[in-house]
Amino acid sequence: MPLAADLTLLKVGGGEVDSPEFLASLTRLVSGRVGKLVLVHGGGKDIGRLLEALGVKSEFHEGLRITGDTAIEAVEMALSGLVNQRIVGALVAGGVTAIGLSGRDLGLIRARKLEAAVDLGHVGEPLRVDPAPLRKLLEAGYLPVVSPVSQDEKGTVFNINADHAARAVAVALGARDLVFLSNVPCVYDDVHQIAELKPQMIESLIQSGVIEGGMIPKVRSAVEALNGGVKRVLISDLAGLENFLAGKPAATIVTK
Repeated sequence: MPLAADLTLLKVGGGEVDSPEFLASLTRLVSGRVGKLVLVHGGGKDIGRLLEALGVKSEFHEGLRITGDTAIEAVEMALSGLVNQRIVGALVAGGVTAIGLSGRDLGLIRARKLEAAVDLGHVGEPLRVDPAPLRKLLEAGYLPVVSPVSQDEKGTVFNINADHAARAVAVALGARDLVFLSNVPCVYDDVHQIAELKPQMIESLIQSGVIEGGMIPKVRSAVEALNGGVKRVLISDLAGLENFLAGKPAATIVTK
């Protein structure tokens, strides 16, 4: 069976990775799936706390953190240092052979500046992903845990939104499934769960305000992942992930 046939790319939201209870539950769910799972993480809360301590105001545009020269240093310290090793440590303590790295390691993710309606500073987008290092780690029985901090060809550091990084890595690896995991159980239409989303629905839901804030990069990344060959994208919390891994109906699934 090809390596990617049952490979899942799991993106863990930054709002949860400072919770020992969340990490313990996550460890329980992924235990036994080593070699079939790659984890990409955010770390918004940790970044926010560090920026506040430095006296730098946090600003966002369409769910993306505007990242100036001082902020990018804080982002790298928080994501590639504190958050990455916190996740790896929790997984290892639970018996999972996890290994941490960032998009800069081994040239894993090459980035370029993300152009937007406003200047986002050191906010980048994935230009290309080298899947070879991750494949070797998976074949060796490790669970790679990836910080989305990356660089361009000249070494300029960029803060890549973890949803965008997860999508790019999933496509490069030929992953079957991409899971956006956070404390949000699904996408809602007012108060009702949207069990299934089709790509053609998404922009109208954004324009109408049903999908907003940090959910925007998730759903747009979901569409790009599907266009790149990923079969299913799940937007879920831990309970939905548990159902998903057990083959049961779960949360919001985006499919073509």
